[in-house]
Amino acid sequence: MKKITTIGLTGLAAISIAMLADASTKEGPKKNVIDEVAWIVGDNAIYKSEIEDEYAQMRGQGLSPGGDPYCVIPENLAVEKLYLHQAKLDTIEAPVSQLSSRVDMQMNYFINGLGSKEKVEEYFRKPWNALREEILEKMKTSFIMEKVQSDLTKNVKATPNDVKKYYAKLPEDSIPYVPMQVEVQLIQINPIIPKQEIEDVKARLRDYTERVNSGETPFSTLAIMYSQDPASAIKGGELGYANRSTYVPEFANVAFNLNDPKKVSRIVETEYGYHIIQLIDRKGEQVNVRHILLRPHVSDKDLRDATMRLDSIRKEIAAGTVSFEECALVLSQDKDSHNNKGFMINNNEMSDRFGTTRFEMQDLPAEIAQKIEHMQPGEMSQPFVMNNNKNKEVAVIVKLNERIPGHKANLSEDYNMLKNMYENHARQKIIKDWVEQKIKDTYVHISDGWNNCEFRYEGWEKEK
Repeated sequence: MKKITTIGLTGLAAISIAMLADASTKEGPKKNVIDEVAWIVGDNAIYKSEIEDEYAQMRGQGLSPGGDPYCVIPENLAVEKLYLHQAKLDTIEAPVSQLSSRVDMQMNYFINGLGSKEKVEEYFRKPWNALREEILEKMKTSFIMEKVQSDLTKNVKATPNDVKKYYAKLPEDSIPYVPMQVEVQLIQINPIIPKQEIEDVKARLRDYTERVNSGETPFSTLAIMYSQDPASAIKGGELGYANRSTYVPEFANVAFNLNDPKKVSRIVETEYGYHIIQLIDRKGEQVNVRHILLRPHVSDKDLRDATMRLDSIRKEIAAGTVSFEECALVLSQDKDSHNNKGFMINNNEMSDRFGTTRFEMQDLPAEIAQKIEHMQPGEMSQPFVMNNNKNKEVAVIVKLNERIPGHKANLSEDYNMLKNMYENHARQKIIKDWVEQKIKDTYVHISDGWNNCEFRYEGWEKEK
């Protein structure tokens, strides 16, 4: 099973129903012209219809272009052309097979939201294949642009001296305010699952395996009906093309050794539960598989027993017999924190505190944030039950180690945040300089009526 179980699209590749809203309500300048060339960038023309289509999609999503749409949008399309031209020079190609899997996920999402393939076509007023191709092209362009940017900025790496100089030059009103943060320690006890419950889960999976191998029922149908991984269940259990490192080791070891798409794997136990897997396709170092996940049922009694065990541990800590850190190391069953003296690690990749022991309150699991909200540093909670990041019910106690008040960022406490700010600034400058150099080196013509704009980049309007 994937280490990050929520399967979705990110960044520019994310396509929503609203973004693909029909452009039949388009409005714009020069309505007396059916279509016209607004810009020419190198050998590529940007048409009025393209600009209006993009504007219609933004309106459908309730977004603003951030300025005059007939200035902002054609400039964005022109920049796109520069990236695509560079990609040709660098022989960068989008991984069509991988993106096709994502497109299929998006199309299945549409069906799930609208009810049927026919309703999707009716909503978008486009044939299924045309809609699919449109989404694929958008994803390919987004992938290529991100890859060119990544290649341009791959050597950006800040030294402490770089960060210090950057911080010293920041205007006072540009120094970010850092909200209150906390450090939290955790001890987790998993409920003991009765052996019979585990055997029942395995028996169900063996039954599914027999039904697939005998040809009685397709694997995808069983996944939709029974898999407890909702993100993949709606796609018939399909996980999409992925590298070995995408999955936890137990899952990867089986998935990457499958050879016959008609057969089902043995039962695989991971931290998420019990799986059976079916190979769909293999491309180089990637495989595309389906899986069915089942989790043993945890009874209220099992949870009460785990909570009572944890309560005994808490009493020993409170009495000073053992320390919280010692119990976390020896007894905690949370593999992400027990070797770290129970300190939780911030795994939110969007957070400036990613990989550290510091959390803003919104980065914590909701149940833990609620428990520590009114605690003082050094205090422990009573045992409580929560769903962990593997979506399993577990018993935990938490200790608030430190509460760091909100403050303006400084080098001693917020170095990683300032380092990220510097590196992002450096990347943006490299990209901006690259785009403006490409503009200088590229033939650009902006038609009358489209050039009365304040553009983001300099050099679009060439001297005549």
